[in-house]
Amino acid sequence: METALTRLVGVRCPIVQSGMGWVAGPRLVSAAANAGALGVLGSATMTVDGLREAVREVRSRTDAPFGVNLRADAADAGDRVRILIDEGVRVASFALAPSRELIAVLKEAGVVVIPSVGARRHAEKVAAWGADAVVVQGGEGGGHTGEVATTVLLPQVVDAVDVPVVAAGGFFDGRGLVAALAYGAAGVAMGTRFLLTSDSTVPDAVKARYLAATVRDVTVTRAVDGLPHRMLRTDLVAALEDAGRARALLHAVRRAAGFRRLSGLTWRQLVHDGLALRHGKELSWSQVLLAANTPMLLRSAMVDGRTDLGVMAAGQVAGVIDDLPSCAELVERIMREAEATRDRLTTPR
Repeated sequence: METALTRLVGVRCPIVQSGMGWVAGPRLVSAAANAGALGVLGSATMTVDGLREAVREVRSRTDAPFGVNLRADAADAGDRVRILIDEGVRVASFALAPSRELIAVLKEAGVVVIPSVGARRHAEKVAAWGADAVVVQGGEGGGHTGEVATTVLLPQVVDAVDVPVVAAGGFFDGRGLVAALAYGAAGVAMGTRFLLTSDSTVPDAVKARYLAATVRDVTVTRAVDGLPHRMLRTDLVAALEDAGRARALLHAVRRAAGFRRLSGLTWRQLVHDGLALRHGKELSWSQVLLAANTPMLLRSAMVDGRTDLGVMAAGQVAGVIDDLPSCAELVERIMREAEATRDRLTTPR
């Protein structure tokens, strides 16, 4: 199925596997790429050297195009961009808008730049700066998210920019792909659906927790780091939401102590990192500590399988997913469903 997205990045199917930290590693990315989708490495949780190794491992597993998701505000963003250019990575995606200068550097090197946005004005800004496409995530999406549903946000962005738009938040099957195309999108991006595949390295016990969830078990909370964060409701989330300020601080200190040992950070570094993540927002001290440790909170679940100590970012679609196909099986199924849906819509009754 050819769209503006497939022509832009050189993949067979208009599907993007989102660059999730601790989840989108070389195995998942190469499996998605070999299946015909655009696989995207989640590099925010990797060291600079680890990113180069991961890129080379993906390259050893597939000849298909793939991308890397970067944090534009990272202190070492320039070093990471240089790795993408040196290693010939096809696509650079961003969770936060990259600067005009960073976009220019990437485009000059022939790298396709695709930022993620959660509002029309953000899409307009990065498109004016030279972004080649945008991913627009509605409120149904997992992780840090906005309040506007994809079905409302997507047509706004499609009408506002002249670059290809990729729809994210609420997609998991071929019917959704056709719906996104009908809105004017050039494809869909999926995180939770690719997390729940046999190619994902997330521990089986964690996958089982996702599969058992209903749509009512997926919540949006500010209790973790002060920002709207869509995730599975767990005992940790419930405890943070129910706790008063004193109890919340005690919870945060206890967990931060454990994460400090894992990360090797000092208490001073933890507090410094948490304060840096305020971005002008009023956060309690418990949120400051947990904000600094959000990557470790995710790691506890996604890598270590500790659902009691970690958080599990989840799109609302977690409540309607009930199987663990391979990436190849998933992409083939989505494309088959999309073709059948399109045929049904265009066949006279």
